[in-house]
Amino acid sequence: MSTELFTADFKAAPYWWDGVPRPELPRSEPPKQADVVIVGSGYTGLHAALQTARGGRSTVVLDAEAAGFGCSTRNGGQISTSIKPGLAALARRHGEKRAFAILQEGHRSLRWIAEFVREEAIDCDFGVVGRFHAAHSPGQYEMLAQRVDNQTKGLEVPCHVVPRTEQRDEIGSDLYHGGVVYAGHASVNPARYHQGLLERVLAAGAELVPFCPATAITRQGKDFLVETPRGTIRARDVIVATNGYTGPATGWLRRRVIPIGSYIIATEPLEPALMDKLIPRNRIVSDTRKVVYYYRASPDRRRILFGGRVSLSETDPRRSGPKLHADMSAIFPELAKTRISHSWCGFVAYTFDELMHVGRHDGLYYAMGYCGAGVGTASYFGMRLGQQVLGLAEGKTALDDLPFPTRPFYSGNPWFLAPSVFYYRWRDRLAR
Repeated sequence: MSTELFTADFKAAPYWWDGVPRPELPRSEPPKQADVVIVGSGYTGLHAALQTARGGRSTVVLDAEAAGFGCSTRNGGQISTSIKPGLAALARRHGEKRAFAILQEGHRSLRWIAEFVREEAIDCDFGVVGRFHAAHSPGQYEMLAQRVDNQTKGLEVPCHVVPRTEQRDEIGSDLYHGGVVYAGHASVNPARYHQGLLERVLAAGAELVPFCPATAITRQGKDFLVETPRGTIRARDVIVATNGYTGPATGWLRRRVIPIGSYIIATEPLEPALMDKLIPRNRIVSDTRKVVYYYRASPDRRRILFGGRVSLSETDPRRSGPKLHADMSAIFPELAKTRISHSWCGFVAYTFDELMHVGRHDGLYYAMGYCGAGVGTASYFGMRLGQQVLGLAEGKTALDDLPFPTRPFYSGNPWFLAPSVFYYRWRDRLAR
């Protein structure tokens, strides 16, 4: 593997961690008893904890690693309405009324996270910058344009079509065939957002125990026993908020989420004039390929952060980095000789119906399966889950207890991922 593409100070770790290292919390022993135990300290778990702690419940958050070690501090910091299936697909599964309500929840999550950041005064580079969603083929451009012209009444979002002739107003590339700008989509520094959220959770009185995984969860009467390597906690309620890191302690959930590595690189600092040419309006960017790429300028507009799926199976960030660099350079030839300062990976959780799920199973609360678009929805549904534990009516969501599908013989190891990625890449090439 050539090292020419890497800077001298290259790090196989998230760019975001330079400014916000993983917090060094005391490795205290977990308590013997709590009202609420939450497994997972990402956005879902912390937002649930904020609700329960502020609601007067003694709350313990467990994590197998440092706080926020998973995708909550590894993602690209892009925020959208996040519901992947369209109205027609959802209506076939759940009826038109429920489908409409599900899509409304996605819209609500986008508005809510902006309100939360503002009300809590979290300094995290949050901005409503808009998304340029690029068409990778002429056919995809026509489909995007039709969707803009035929938005469902009550689900309209501010957006406009950008033809290929005007594309360079949005992105300094001729690779695409036009696209759509979704004006309400936002960006954030995910690690700063997580840190601000963590500080508020701790201030509310919740206890976070890092490097302490839940190894088993069993019922005992009306309570749960949560086993860890450092003792057992008796809890009235348990929330599972592990998403792409769901493990054998919750086997029913593990069979329903598909962990997929999403890989990101950060470039070395670029000249301001070059950044102004490549991403002139500071949009977040994605495209219509099934094996999708997503990218943006860093909050200080010095680097490009470029992410996507680069291999059929999971790989080392040192190997994924040059592959992402090649894909980035195909979009922006000016970056062909730009070096990589950071390369990393985080596990997102897909589901078999491409929809996140919120509910209870055998008494355990859960929210997960954000399908790679969880910054807003993980926060929003984590908050709602905390409200549900408190018994508040406003905690109810349109996704509560929907059927959570799995597949025969699937146990959490996505053996089918490689052929699926190969097939979707073939479709992407065919469409072009």
